[in-house]
Amino acid sequence: MKFCSQCGNPVTQRIPEGDSRLRFVCDSCQTIHYQNPNIVAGCVPTWGSKVLLCRRAIEPRLGYWTLPAGFMENGETIEQAAIRETAEEACARVRHLSIYTLIDVPHISQVHVFFRAELVDVDFAAGPESLEVQLFDEADIPWDELAFRTVGRTLECFFADRRNEVYPVRSESIPPLVQPAIT
Repeated sequence: MKFCSQCGNPVTQRIPEGDSRLRFVCDSCQTIHYQNPNIVAGCVPTWGSKVLLCRRAIEPRLGYWTLPAGFMENGETIEQAAIRETAEEACARVRHLSIYTLIDVPHISQVHVFFRAELVDVDFAAGPESLEVQLFDEADIPWDELAFRTVGRTLECFFADRRNEVYPVRSESIPPLVQPAIT
């Protein structure tokens, strides 16, 4: 951030009085600009034993498979965001949503929340952000072609929990990938 969204003057990074973190602060109007994590909301849409996945038509991870999900918008609930993203990416309608995974991704300042959901019907299609959408049995999931670790982890939990027909709400954190040292 370079300029204040309140008055347009330059901002500097400093720890405001009474705070403990670096913030962007306007030297002119003294507005403190807080930056908070983004919330990604999505669904694990099922039809019988199959899960609906979308092949991404956009970066990041163009061409890789994902659960329908995206950034929550202001003015909507997290459940509304998951329903909207499923409709936008897979042209699919879902019902009986149940919160399932909450995955912190602190190294990119995101929280990913997935709901278990049932497809209302199999009338789905690729939306503008998807190249294709397809129902997959567990054995056919393209594990090596999943776009995000949060999606892979959610699917791993889903298929493990489905064997026992018990779906606890899961809360986890995904650490950054460790880059190997160059020697």
